[in-house]
Amino acid sequence: MNRKITFSTISLYAVLILLAAVYLLPAYLTMITSLKMPGDISLPRSWEVPTTLNLSSFSDAFNLLKPNIINSFILTLTATFFSTVLGSLNGYVFAKWRFPGSEVLFTLFLFGMFIPYQVVLIPLFHTLRAMHLYGGLPGLILAHVVYGLPITSLIFRNFYAQIPDSLMESATLDGAGFFSIYTRIIFPLSIPGFVVTSLWQFTQIWNEFLWGICLTRHTANPITVGLANLAGGQAVSWNLPMAGSIMAALPVLLIYILLGRYFIRGLLAGSVKE
Repeated sequence: MNRKITFSTISLYAVLILLAAVYLLPAYLTMITSLKMPGDISLPRSWEVPTTLNLSSFSDAFNLLKPNIINSFILTLTATFFSTVLGSLNGYVFAKWRFPGSEVLFTLFLFGMFIPYQVVLIPLFHTLRAMHLYGGLPGLILAHVVYGLPITSLIFRNFYAQIPDSLMESATLDGAGFFSIYTRIIFPLSIPGFVVTSLWQFTQIWNEFLWGICLTRHTANPITVGLANLAGGQAVSWNLPMAGSIMAALPVLLIYILLGRYFIRGLLAGSVKE
């Protein structure tokens, strides 16, 4: 019996290690290619470790992508902030201040989660142009805020539904109003929800490409568009886009390394009703 358990455990770990190795292969190729000299990069030798490290790839890629990196941070932080705050208020209303037809309205509101980016691209383009917001970061920020509201509202609504109504009733008896209850009671309990929605929105907005290339001009392009431009053309020094892709992935990677455990806790917070 012990042998059987030991063999199954070893087999399980062997499969997991193999899957992890396969999953990490693109990261390995990206890293070693970014450290090679341009003349050493070729398909037959793509697996070989560089004999001479070319660390200048990262500084050169950073200098080329610096405006795009700044645009992405402005875009992502601003859109994440507004979409999470507005989503929190929406969730608060739909969970604790229900009105006739609120469930139907909330259901219709959630349809926005299932609309692909490509479907709304042309109407969004004409809308932003009519509002004189096309081509710059404000229009792209507005688009991401509106598109992110359904998922952030859903997360906060489910989270606030677990807060006892007796807390609000007591606050109402003490004379607290809509915003007083939110700022003094609901908001302090919302930290797990804000962690989840912020991480989700940051990841989605930072990695988005289609709206970034279609709704902004060259000076307002985010990092994903800048990275694509870096890899375009006939003759590409592949060490530069590889180094750029590593830098583009670092913010999201670091956030999940530092805050990943809080993300899981936030997802589970309120999932079991006492």
